[in-house]
Amino acid sequence: MPAAPLQRSDFLDAAIQEAQDGLAVGGIPIGAVLVIDDEIVARGHNKRVQSGSAVLHAEMDCLESAGRLTARDYARATLYSTLSPCDMCSGAILLYKIPRIVIGDNQTFRGPEEYLHARGVALEIVNDRRCIRMMDAFIQKNPGLWNEDIGE
Repeated sequence: MPAAPLQRSDFLDAAIQEAQDGLAVGGIPIGAVLVIDDEIVARGHNKRVQSGSAVLHAEMDCLESAGRLTARDYARATLYSTLSPCDMCSGAILLYKIPRIVIGDNQTFRGPEEYLHARGVALEIVNDRRCIRMMDAFIQKNPGLWNEDIGE
């Protein structure tokens, strides 16, 4: 009997696991997965702290992990992120014309969602309690690091 196909909640769970993996090694708990044709093709988490990087947000790490994909691949993709993408990550989403984003939390931080929507990106806001609690706890414990991550 074939395995049951993965559902949206499975993909968000995978992004949350990425966020938890990053937190476990001293990073900022934001995770992302890229899904094409109901299959996870790439995973990533925020690695700015661990890598000393200015740009390795979860979405950027995920896209980097995907490697070179075709425009046809991106056109079928959905990006799942535990947190609303920032300006930088939103720019990459627009550059590669990723048509859909599932956002685990836009309560603790909200990126340029209206702009993404105006440019034709479909947004699904979940506001999953696990994502919100994880970010709230991190921000309370690490306000300086959080402000650095969002450019403040």
